[in-house]
Parts: sequence; structure tokens; C-alpha cells
Amino acid sequence: MNRERAATSEEMEAIGEAVGIQASRGAVFALVGDLGAGKTHWTKGLAHGLGYSGVVTSPTFALAQEYRGGRLSAFHFDFYRIESTAELLAMGWDEYLDQDGVIVAEWADKFPELLPERTVWLEFKVLADGSREIISR
Repeated sequence: MNRERAATSEEMEAIGEAVGIQASRGAVFALVGDLGAGKTHWTKGLAHGLGYSGVVTSPTFALAQEYRGGRLSAFHFDFYRIESTAELLAMGWDEYLDQDGVIVAEWADKFPELLPERTVWLEFKVLADGSREIISR
């Protein structure tokens, strides 16, 4: 288990960017943690680490965002508003898992049964001093 700490959103993005630089095709990252814990900032950094230069936003209302044009594509899901496994599968979840890219799933603990064994789980916490901690398991 690894732990990393970020005091600012820029530091959170830098942590994600370092992961993106090293990420390989087919990587899946499952993000869990409260609202405001830094999941989207981390994902923004990851996408930039993959070489994506555009704007990265939370897919809360779109449910999924695609970031193409870098070394690898990033597929960013937000399970928060998805009600069932059937709904997620109808969105093409299985097809995304087969694409040449990297998947990031926020609120991944809603549907752990749909994530492959290779998934890297990251827990985001807000600490008492306002900084964030990421625990990988």
C-alpha cells in the first residue's frame, strides 16, 4: 500500500500526471473518496501525463468523457449517477475495457464486480488540515 499527499490541486494533478506518464495500455484506475477529495484533479493530471492537452472535466452529468490525442486515450467514467450494472453495460463498458487506452472510474466502489483484476484502486481522503491523501491498494 502506497500513500501520497497533496496540499493543493496542482500537487494532486502532478501526482496524476506522474502516473499518466508511466501508464500502459489497458490500465484501469478505480477512484473512491468523498466529493472534493481530488479525484478529478488527479484524473486531469493523468490525462496530461498521457499527452492530452485539452480541458479535463468531471463526467458527473455526462457520465463518461473521452480524452484522445495523447500517447494513449483516457476514458473517464463517473459511476455516481449510474443506477445499475445494466445501465453501465448499456453504455458500452465492456467495449471500453477492450480499447487501447486507460480507464479511470470515479465512485468505482459502486460496481466493483465490473472491474477487471488488473484494476488499481486509489482511495482519496481529505485530511484535517485540508490536504488530500491518496492510498493505493
